[in-house]
This record gives sequence, structure tokens and C-alpha cells, in this order.
Amino acid sequence: MKKVLFHYGKEKIGYDFENENLLGVLTSSIDEYVAKDGEVELVKKALENPVGSEKLRDLAKDKKKIVIIASDHTRPVPSKVIIPYMLNEIRYYNKEAEVTILIATGCHRGTTKEELINKFGEDIVKNENIYIHDCDEREKIVNIGTLPSGGACEINKIAYDADLLVAEGFIEPHFFAGFSGGRKSVLPGIASRTTVLANHCSEFLDNENSRTGILLNNPIHNDMLWAAKTAKLKFVVNVVLNADKKVIYAVAGDMEKAHEKGTSFLSELCGAKALMADIVISTNGGYPLDQNVYQAVKGMTAAEATVKEGGVIIMLAASNDGTGGDHFYHQLADEEDITKTMKIFRERKRSETLPDQWQSHILIRILMRSTVIYVSEMDDAIIEKMHMIPAHSIDEAIKKAKEILNKENPTITAIPDGVSVVVKK
Repeated sequence: MKKVLFHYGKEKIGYDFENENLLGVLTSSIDEYVAKDGEVELVKKALENPVGSEKLRDLAKDKKKIVIIASDHTRPVPSKVIIPYMLNEIRYYNKEAEVTILIATGCHRGTTKEELINKFGEDIVKNENIYIHDCDEREKIVNIGTLPSGGACEINKIAYDADLLVAEGFIEPHFFAGFSGGRKSVLPGIASRTTVLANHCSEFLDNENSRTGILLNNPIHNDMLWAAKTAKLKFVVNVVLNADKKVIYAVAGDMEKAHEKGTSFLSELCGAKALMADIVISTNGGYPLDQNVYQAVKGMTAAEATVKEGGVIIMLAASNDGTGGDHFYHQLADEEDITKTMKIFRERKRSETLPDQWQSHILIRILMRSTVIYVSEMDDAIIEKMHMIPAHSIDEAIKKAKEILNKENPTITAIPDGVSVVVKK
């Protein structure tokens, strides 16, 4: 027997597998990496040794309006560790700077005060000027040009009006942008819905380079990079986290060069060779990324890369926050034939992309290859309407998978944290 621990909500679920059935456990070597310094020291050293840039304190000299783009509640970025030291740097020479922390919600719901306190701590929430981006707040949106793909590039006016625009973030494998971090703070972080929709179109999602771990010739990444450069994102602080959401690496400096260094570091740690199996069990890395079904699609893509055609993916995601969006839910739930929905998506032009279509597109792509059994705290009827099979434990899910496959001893591949690995065939 081999016991594997899976991330689920704020807990870890253990399950004992028969050795003859378990082909292997796909993990990155991030958790084996031991940083020489603690979280705070890593961030401070990154700020002291920026890549391809002056120090933040020098960039902030004589600047009046300084904006820090910060992640929202759906990202496990340890803002309590990063933001205080960015603020210290900004105010090192410039005590009078007007600093705004702009929350990069993309097209997500607004971050609540409680979630802000959880991310930044009470002192920062109480004493700093924080503005939550709303992709539909047209009076706060400004057009800064045309994306390489042809879509309008619209961003938050607060960022556009800044004398200095900087960002915090974290780098992890991303299921269609290659990696998170860096340029993503601008697009989709503080972009308008119109811009996000154009960038996340079905044409780009079908591109073979719009996949986990790929930046070269990735059309989605190219748009994002152009948007960040045009918005004049000058400086970033990005971190890499282990499974316990602790900082093991930090890089700061030029938006593109620092991000490249961070992705190079991560690429060496997160690759895992596919073990094609009848059943693949994956997660979304636990809280906060497994708060809803929408986000959980990311962890499913890791399983997609290593499940046999016609196999079963068991996705573990607590989903205490529900489906993650009405558009996403109805795109799945309102049509019984998912192939018909996919055909409609693919026939739409970039400018005709609908909200959340990208997530629905990828989930349908997965469902056209395999059955998905979804282990969560959600109502069974909702999961069924979204073309998945509900379950509430790994044991229940495996029993259902065996029935679907009509196999008593199916092969199984386990992925304890589906968003931390790049599965390579």
C-alpha cells in the first residue's frame, strides 16, 4: 500500500493505494527544494538585487503617483510577506509618494474586506489606499492601443495615470498562458472585460502553444506581454511557492527579465513525465485556488495530459465558493450536447468571445476526452448539470470510476497538486 496526500480546501486528504494499481505520483520537485533563506529574507534579497533594473527605491524617487498591482483573493500570493517591503522601498527616499494598491481581479468578483485583511493584514488595509479593479467599471477604463492579436487593449485608469507602475505576484505553471506572474498582472489583472475576452478567445486556446509551461510562440502570452509593456509596468516582485504556500524563491526587477528568470527556475523543478492511466486523480492545490469549479479546471488540465482516451479524471476541489460564475455555469449547464457548445465556441470570432468562454472551452475539451468525477462540497445536481459526476470522497469516486470503466483493477496516476506540475509526454 502507498499513502498519498491530496490538497483539498485547507486540509490534506490521505488515501491508501494498492501498489499494483498505482502507476506513480506526479509531483514537481518544488517541495524537495530547500531555500537557503526564510520568506522575508528571500523577498528582501530580491529587492536588493533586481534583475535588469534599478532598485525600486531609486525608481520611486521623485515619483508622485505610484501604483502597486496586487493579486486578488483567488491567488495564494503571500502579500503580507511582499507588500510591506515594496512599500518600504518606495518610501525609502520618497516619503510623500501617493501610493495606491490596485487589486488585480481580472474578471473575478471583487475582493471583500475580510479577504483583503487576510491577504495584507489589518495595518495595510487600514492605512493604505486600496482600490479593487472592476473590469466593467467603464469610467475607470482607458484604451492604450491595439493588441498584437487585434483586440483593444484597455486597462484601469489608475494604473495608466501612475508615474510608476509596479506589481507583486507569483509564478506557477498556467494552463494556457504558460506561466502566471510578470505580465499577467496587467492582462488580465487590471484589464477591461473587452480586452480579456479578446485575449482568451477559442482560436488561441486551440493553438498548440497555448499550454502549460509554454511561452514561446504562445499567442496569449504575446498579447499579455505587449499589454504590460505598453502599460509601462516597470518593476515586479514575483515569488515561487511550495505546496504549503511558502516562498522558496523570489525575483524582482524588470517585468520581462525578472519573470524570465523566475520561469527558468520553476521550469527546472515542475516538470513531470506523464504516466498514462485509466484513472487520474488531481487537485487544484487546495485553498484558495480550489474555491470554485471555475478555478478547478486548471488542475484538471494536468490530469488531461496523462489520462488515457476514454479514461476517468477524479478532480478534488472543495468549491466552497460555488461554480465561480454564472456565465461559466450556464455555458455548461444549458446545453446537453457539449460537442455542439464547442462548435459554437470555435465559430466565434475573437471579438465575439463571451465571458468565461475560455474556461468552458477547456473543460469541454477535457470532457470530450474523459469522464470527470468531481469531489467537492457542492450540491450534486449542480455538478451533474455541468456534465460531471459528483462525489464526496476519493473512495466513492474510485468506486464510480471502476463502474464507468468496467474494470476492477484500473491503473491510477495521482497528482497531489495539479497546478504545480507541467506534465510532459
